[in-house]
Amino acid sequence: MAKLNPDTLNLTEQVVRTNKVQKTHKGGRTMGWNALVAVGDYSGHVGVGLGKARAIPDAIRKGVEAAKKNMMTIPLVENTVPHEVNAHWGASEVLIRPASPGTGVVAGGAIRPILELAGVKDVLAKSLGSRNAINTAWAAMACLRKMKIAAEVSEARGISVEEMVPWMLKAKAAVTEEAETESSDVVESAGEASVENKA
Repeated sequence: MAKLNPDTLNLTEQVVRTNKVQKTHKGGRTMGWNALVAVGDYSGHVGVGLGKARAIPDAIRKGVEAAKKNMMTIPLVENTVPHEVNAHWGASEVLIRPASPGTGVVAGGAIRPILELAGVKDVLAKSLGSRNAINTAWAAMACLRKMKIAAEVSEARGISVEEMVPWMLKAKAAVTEEAETESSDVVESAGEASVENKA
């Protein structure tokens, strides 16, 4: 996959989670922070990064830089994902499913901001394993990395999209028939109205 240039995109940043950490030394403990940050342009591009520093602003800045380096493109079908997929990362498991128009983003925790920033508007997502925000975020990104559209898979297999997913042909035919019947009904009603007007 070709690397994206984040400077060419209109990116929005969102802090998913901040966590206070301590490191024990000989002379005592030093306090620090880590920040999980997601960046995206609401148009199929998203990245997640983790920044660590003594202060929260520095941790967020480092997280944004890391997220921009990990940017990826997500294939969208209208406003949802192309197919169901699940992925593990450590003890976390994430399941993402496509949803019908008007469903919205049904997801929680670290998954929701990632999907929203990616531009997915209708999706069902579930965290099945550990609720650890960092592992859940990496598992969600692994899910999105697995996403493929039908055209890519058909090209890799060397067969047409219609052979691979025959139900798409039936769905297209049904939509075309509906459109034709609606247009014929409109024409007939217009003809009846003109005859009535003449009478």
